[in-house]
Amino acid sequence: MNYSVCIDALYQGKNVLEGIRETKEAGIGAIEFWSWWDKDLGRIASERERLHLEVAAICTKFASLVDPSRHEVYLEGLKESMEAAKRLGCRRLISQVGADTGRPRKEQHQALCQGAKRAAELLEGTDITLLLEPLNTAVDHKGYYLSSSAEAFEIIEEVGSDRVKVLFDIYHQQITEGDLIRNIRENISRIGHFHAAGCPGRHELDTGELNYPNIFHAIREAGYTGYVGLEYFPEKPALEGLRKLAGRCG
Repeated sequence: MNYSVCIDALYQGKNVLEGIRETKEAGIGAIEFWSWWDKDLGRIASERERLHLEVAAICTKFASLVDPSRHEVYLEGLKESMEAAKRLGCRRLISQVGADTGRPRKEQHQALCQGAKRAAELLEGTDITLLLEPLNTAVDHKGYYLSSSAEAFEIIEEVGSDRVKVLFDIYHQQITEGDLIRNIRENISRIGHFHAAGCPGRHELDTGELNYPNIFHAIREAGYTGYVGLEYFPEKPALEGLRKLAGRCG
């Protein structure tokens, strides 16, 4: 298990390259960010190569998977995002699934699975994994379709491809359902990436109610060797918190 710093969260409103350099200074070996289409990928690629950092994850372009009429737009965006990922040496694409359309959930679930299966076909033969992300609808993402980790894991089983997995965001799933360690242990093969933030508040990991040392111990014990993306909004200088984390649990 290794850390990755979400530049768009920890360095919101600041220069991306500053965040990349501070990640290296803190002793953490990977970065990730949300949108790639509004950034200078050439400069990011050069800087990450100079500093010997990995790009753990970026987002795919946003279009609904629960609305079948948007699937073609989604897949075109996925193709573009795959090219951006290859340019950065990135092997994970984070995908939201879209807002609840108001149609029966069974229909939306089926549409999501169908769209994800088509995405998996595009990803076959590559080393890129698509990560479907449940988000909490109680606090941060009202109206979003997918909040339950159980439904997310069910979708992964229905899609049936190693190229599509779940992004398990510990902060979001604590708000939605709790029972984190059991869910992680029982579904670790379906999880391709983690995100972490303090809860409530979405600040540093040592704020709030979550016992991250225990959670990270369970993740490692389950055999996970990938990245945990640090996706929080710091209340203190970002570098200070990153240095503290780099000395623990990584």
